[in-house]
Amino acid sequence: MFEMTTTLIGGLGIFLLGMKYMSQGLQSIAGASLRSLIGAVTNNRILAIIVGFLVTVLVQSSSVTTVMTVGFVNGGLMSLTQAIGVIMGANVGTTVTGWILVLKIGKYGLPILGVSAFVYLFSKNEKLRYTALAVMGVGMVFFGLQLMKEACKFLKDLPEFQEWFLHFQANSYLGLYQCMLVGCILTILVQSSSATLGITISLAVTGLIPFETAAALVLGENIGTTVTALLASLGATTNARRAAYFHVLFNISGVIWISTIFFWYVKFIPWLIDVDVTKAVMVNGEATYPSCVFAIAATHSVFNIVNTIVFLPFAGKIATLLTRIVKDKPQEIAHLRSLDIRILETPVLAIDQSRGEVIRMGVICDEMVQILNRILSQETPATEDVDKLFEYEEELDRMQDEITTYITHLLAMDLPQEVISKGRCQLRMADEYESISDYLQRIAKFRLKLKKQGRVFDEAHNNSLLDLLKMVEQQLNHVTTAYQEENTDIVSATVHSGEEIKKKVKTLQREHLDYLSKEKVDPYINVSYTSTLNALRRVRDHVINLAEALAGEK
Repeated sequence: MFEMTTTLIGGLGIFLLGMKYMSQGLQSIAGASLRSLIGAVTNNRILAIIVGFLVTVLVQSSSVTTVMTVGFVNGGLMSLTQAIGVIMGANVGTTVTGWILVLKIGKYGLPILGVSAFVYLFSKNEKLRYTALAVMGVGMVFFGLQLMKEACKFLKDLPEFQEWFLHFQANSYLGLYQCMLVGCILTILVQSSSATLGITISLAVTGLIPFETAAALVLGENIGTTVTALLASLGATTNARRAAYFHVLFNISGVIWISTIFFWYVKFIPWLIDVDVTKAVMVNGEATYPSCVFAIAATHSVFNIVNTIVFLPFAGKIATLLTRIVKDKPQEIAHLRSLDIRILETPVLAIDQSRGEVIRMGVICDEMVQILNRILSQETPATEDVDKLFEYEEELDRMQDEITTYITHLLAMDLPQEVISKGRCQLRMADEYESISDYLQRIAKFRLKLKKQGRVFDEAHNNSLLDLLKMVEQQLNHVTTAYQEENTDIVSATVHSGEEIKKKVKTLQREHLDYLSKEKVDPYINVSYTSTLNALRRVRDHVINLAEALAGEK
């Protein structure tokens, strides 16, 4: 009993870890493909289904795809209609795992794992390392499956377990629903329908359960896998919850209608793929049923494909129905919803989401400079301009905190060097943009303080500050645009414009000192003017830092 339990737990653990490594390796290899696939999602349902299918094949988990989709909807990056198509495609994509398990390479799992582990550990080529990681994951999946099959052989020799399994036979509707419930609970516990499918195949191949019972367990697994997305939608936006509810509705409705024709269905599948699920093959003196693997994989695939075809014409109506039933909240928090922790499961996409927020920080800084220009140009600054500038500064503080937390979580994972470099660059840029916003706010405070005291700059001093601000604005805008266009060759141009700003500041400081020796200047105006010059020079320094971060310089 001890040996059986440890072998089964060990096999399941290796299987799950193998799925994770396979997913991680494939994502790293196909990073650009993943980004372009998600970008290709439109309201065209067929295209959305294809994208959902391909992404699930790449990440090797419908749960990851569905949770990621909930994250995109949560961040407003995907509409509910688009998400529905992707979720349906993910359900079809997950059936590919079953066909991978059909391959008769179980006994080669350990050597595949060993060879690829050596390549992963000792290779210097990053692409080769992550290819080896994906292959190592495949090896672990098959080795884990082999261990689970070995454990099931022990079960076969225990009369207590054989008697227990007799209570779960899908030979009646009551037995069918009992088996589906077991499949559902098992999937919820291990949080992977692929792992439950592996266990089901192990039980069926060793003859512990007949094909009909295995088919019923597979249907239950389709319900259990919806729980992951449902949990992911807790605390999300209304639209994200609607997407998760669709996943539940899609799978449960499918299982309900297929269960009504279940006994016809389990006869149709072996006929369709032309296999005899009752035919035993002797391996090392043990009776095995290898045909069951094909039949179980086909059961899973045909069900999800037919279910998708059935639901496809009604996708739009279901989206409308969910919008009516699940009401919008009166106010939803306007945090950085695109930085959804759920998307961290796919680092190559997660780093793109944080990049979008860093760009937004740059755009807000550009707008702050324009608002500051208006404040300095007006004798009495408009209240809405002042309020907006201060509001932007607070928003950038919060954005920097959220981006830092998000990227810190991301960098704690095992990532390709490209993603690590982008993450570090984004951390630096978020910090620099936040610092720029602080100085812009400080300049506004100097002006407002003077206004409160009933003092103003003379026209010459004010115009000189506006000219300098214009130069800083052009420099900042140039760097932000370069980041949007992914142009890293901007350091020399930024440093050159920075030198011009520095010379301008020195010239204005010298002219101001000359002015002080000739004219009597109010001390408050003197302090405000020199402080504004210093603040603009500091903005210029931070813009150069931005350019260096973008170029990857330390």
